[in-house]
Amino acid sequence: MQHAGTAKTVQEILQEFPRVELASLPTPIEELKRFSAALGGPRIFIKRDDLTGLAGGVNKTRKLEFLVGDALSKNADCLITAGAVQSNHCLQTAAAAAKVGLECHLVFGAPTSSAPSTGNYYLDQLLGAKFHWTEKRLRNQKMQEVADELRAQGRSPYVIPVGGSNYIGALGYVNAMFEIKEEIEAMKLRVDHLYFGTSSGGTQIGLALGSRLCGFDGSVTGVSIDHVPDDKSEFKYKSFLVDTIAVTAGALGVEEKIEASDLIIDYDYLGAGYGVVGDVEREAVRLLATTEGILIGPVYTGRALAGVIGHIRQGRIRKDETVLFLHTGDDIALHAYVDELLS
Repeated sequence: MQHAGTAKTVQEILQEFPRVELASLPTPIEELKRFSAALGGPRIFIKRDDLTGLAGGVNKTRKLEFLVGDALSKNADCLITAGAVQSNHCLQTAAAAAKVGLECHLVFGAPTSSAPSTGNYYLDQLLGAKFHWTEKRLRNQKMQEVADELRAQGRSPYVIPVGGSNYIGALGYVNAMFEIKEEIEAMKLRVDHLYFGTSSGGTQIGLALGSRLCGFDGSVTGVSIDHVPDDKSEFKYKSFLVDTIAVTAGALGVEEKIEASDLIIDYDYLGAGYGVVGDVEREAVRLLATTEGILIGPVYTGRALAGVIGHIRQGRIRKDETVLFLHTGDDIALHAYVDELLS
């Protein structure tokens, strides 16, 4: 698709944003033949964004290429972001900071620093991040306080939102959607359904907009990891997605309007809450491991894959259709959930 009013394509416009190379791209698409056979289901492929390369590799690397690029263009000397103690985004931010030589400050939504040094939190320490602790609801406030403290010391901090999910981070998955389209066309593959886990929103924002801009005609379905429908929450998640899609489109100079009704989100796999491992996550993690030798974590990718399994069994995905599942990468955190996964 061409940039409005010029001969430039969206991909060419993307190249004009500040960006630093952090990921090994493109990531491969592989067929899950034994996994599909175990479900008696459709053809299933997996997009391996667990292989982006930085500190184990997850989807956040794509967002951070643009976010860190923006930070460097503004002469930042430290990065600040927030998340849960086992946050993949925090881990990737710490790794990105180490790679480009910036100091990293992580704000965790936990009241104390008594968390065990396992999984991603251990790796955060290994990567040299500095830690700040607060209540989950105060994370954004705490990030600003840390930024103010650093500025008072003469530093130049750059604040990255939770999950890297603003319009700058979303550019990573607009770009990824073009990558996916090129790959499936080269494979002569028609994809009827694209599935992924949705939480902080940046991945869904990029995929929703990118799918429109690149001409992908399959459905794009996010399996909610922690959000409930807008009519049941003070935080209107779909409204946030729609608003940020509009900002992202504006930054790209394209006229592409996406409404809340255009966004497909399944809220049926929330279980007992964020990071709480249940039977559906255990089954998804084990089934993919034992049929394909591919590891996924239980918090994001395991819950999202449980949604795919459920939709196949419910007949919402027909056997003659083809599914592409986006592995957003959280398998390093498996080590923090040993007891829950083996119970």
